[in-house]
Amino acid sequence: MFHLRSRGYRLRQGAAGVVLAAIALSGAHHAACAAGKPKVHAVTIEAMRFSPETIEAAPGDTVIWTNKDPFPHTVTAGTRAFDSGEIAANRSWKLKVRRKGDFPYVCTLHPSMKGKLIVK
Repeated sequence: MFHLRSRGYRLRQGAAGVVLAAIALSGAHHAACAAGKPKVHAVTIEAMRFSPETIEAAPGDTVIWTNKDPFPHTVTAGTRAFDSGEIAANRSWKLKVRRKGDFPYVCTLHPSMKGKLIVK
């Protein structure tokens, strides 16, 4: 009799372990999905600066540069991985990030303006 109860207890304990493992995996899946959702990052171009100067993003994210200066600017990677062309005053340019890496960029019209996109 003790043997049957002991065995039944183990089955119940095993079933509970399976349920807890399923719940844990489900939570991990939801966390991974939430973490993987693409984000939108904003960079303001104003007073001859990129703000923020350095931005971190993930593949699939979008970065939007908005020019608030009264004259055009560019967002041009040193490697030419991306180039906005001229962004007119009060206009924006967006980039969907595709690959990992560090991408220093400048305004080719005003080379003292520097920024960096880090994709992790």
